[in-house]
Amino acid sequence: MATAHEILKQYWGYDNFRPLQLDIINSLLEGKDTLGLMPTGGGKSLTFQVPALMMEGVCIVVTPLIALMKDQKDNLRAKGIKATAIYSGMTRQEIIVALENCIYGNYKLLYVSPERLSSDLFLAKLNAMKISFIVVDEAHCISQWGYDFRPSYLKINELRTLLPDAPVLALTATATKDVVKDIQSKLSFSKENVFRKSFNRDNLSYVVRNNDNKNSELLRILSKVEGCAIVYVRSRKKTAEIAELLNMNGIKADFYHAGLNHKVKEQKQEEWKNDTTRVIVSTNAFGMGIDKPDVRVVVHLDLPNSPEEYFQEAGRAGRDEKKSYAVIIYSPADRVKLLKRIADTFPEKEFVKKIYNSLGSFYQIAVGAGTDSVFDFDLFKFCSAYKYPLIPTHSALKILQQADYIVYDENAESLSRIMVTLPREEFYKLKEFDAKTSKLINVLLRSYTGLFADYVYIREELLMQRSGLTRQEVYERLVMLSKVRIIHYIPEKKIPIIVFTQSREDPDYVSIGKEVYEKRKERFTNRINGIIDYVTSEDICRNRILLRYFGEKSYHDCGVCDVCLSRKEQKLTSSLFRKIEKQIKEQLKEKLMSTEELTDILEFPEYHIIEVIRFLIDENYVTEEDGKLIYIK
Repeated sequence: MATAHEILKQYWGYDNFRPLQLDIINSLLEGKDTLGLMPTGGGKSLTFQVPALMMEGVCIVVTPLIALMKDQKDNLRAKGIKATAIYSGMTRQEIIVALENCIYGNYKLLYVSPERLSSDLFLAKLNAMKISFIVVDEAHCISQWGYDFRPSYLKINELRTLLPDAPVLALTATATKDVVKDIQSKLSFSKENVFRKSFNRDNLSYVVRNNDNKNSELLRILSKVEGCAIVYVRSRKKTAEIAELLNMNGIKADFYHAGLNHKVKEQKQEEWKNDTTRVIVSTNAFGMGIDKPDVRVVVHLDLPNSPEEYFQEAGRAGRDEKKSYAVIIYSPADRVKLLKRIADTFPEKEFVKKIYNSLGSFYQIAVGAGTDSVFDFDLFKFCSAYKYPLIPTHSALKILQQADYIVYDENAESLSRIMVTLPREEFYKLKEFDAKTSKLINVLLRSYTGLFADYVYIREELLMQRSGLTRQEVYERLVMLSKVRIIHYIPEKKIPIIVFTQSREDPDYVSIGKEVYEKRKERFTNRINGIIDYVTSEDICRNRILLRYFGEKSYHDCGVCDVCLSRKEQKLTSSLFRKIEKQIKEQLKEKLMSTEELTDILEFPEYHIIEVIRFLIDENYVTEEDGKLIYIK
């Protein structure tokens, strides 16, 4: 068997691994459940791609990121590595082919979204596969204590019961101590086994700019910092507005959000990745799974909900390890908006119960009925019918999902559907169409069965391949055939759905427990306060604030954030000297400490603290023994 270094050299051309990569690989090869904490751009993918080639069988990679699936699958195939993926939008036949390739085709990696894990087709084919190990990417999504909890991730542990001998590798870029423990618990680790890479990013300068005129500040930043950029905002409408502002000022920009058509999103991503577009203005829907190393600046015009979210998004800058910037443009009004999100995200329990009752009435479900009922859901229509505010209603639905009363899927993809409305005998007599339309009809009949009896899900891409027509030609002819009532064509779209996971409950008996509401609200509030502390602090190194939040001790200021740079311009005044001396004396009277420990605890510039300590040692106020400082006067 080839060694990890030999495989790394053969397929990726590298001579050595980055720090921590080989440790994680060796842990996995020893059959140990492993959690890897590696910041964005830290080389997470190699920690499972290399051992997948070393071990017998196929590695299952669970990830919610379709863009990542496609990118990594294509990149691996270009290197001659057999990899495939299963995600929403694929036909049943395509999924069967992908799964059977994993059974019979010596494929090494299978990427799959968490929602697909419990499908009957996947489970049936899984029995025939030889599985080497399971990878859980974005593993923080499995923790209800995390900032991006996804209920579909809880299905992953069911996979573990089916594959008890397959070790698990969980990977994430952002996790607090509590989330680290919860990930391992939710994935049933045999014992705790965590590898941490420092969250420190030497090449990344964290900056907070206080400015009420955010647009002018953004233009100033982008004019000073050359190269590729991402600008994050909170609303879909604002993405288009800011992109237009930048274009009007000679900065090539485009916008991106979750509501765009899949093809449009792919095109926008490619133009940005290829530097046709310099700046992408987006909601937090952009960036996950997008691998572009040369982003020079990430700017947040609106505050994210947590340090975890900020660290993840800011970390998309400078993945090539060259000098880069992560900037928040802040105004006092942002703090008010952020605190309002707590009330919006956690409306009163009585309001949540009211929403549940109205939902049952909206779909005319009787108390005691409705289990597993699925409905298309229009939030605007629902709120309009009952005069409910949009944002608290949306949040109430999320809380009801956490409490297991419903599933609220905002991005359920509905594939295109077709049904032939003409009687079969009349349909086959049709001859008055042009050659391209006739060819499309023939391809449609050959490709799908049951068209005369019911709606059948179709894929325009398949019809394109088999007919030789362009997507636009396929679409226009299907619309024309629908207009003349030969078929009924429903184009694909993303539409939210509501699933009643249990029978409708009487509102008096609806229970919203502490873990679902009070504890989650407390954690959300702490995260909100964490990001507020980050932007309002004026005397603590930004990097140290982030590192401390994630439970990592830092004994040194970064020297390159806006706080550190402003400190370098300040001199050690007599007043500041006395303040630092007083706090050093108080700390050393409680217990002996090293210089590093003092610089970590005291909230003064590091170099000022060291200057004061040196003076105190020179004047015999402080002595040092075995690396510890002792106050003697």
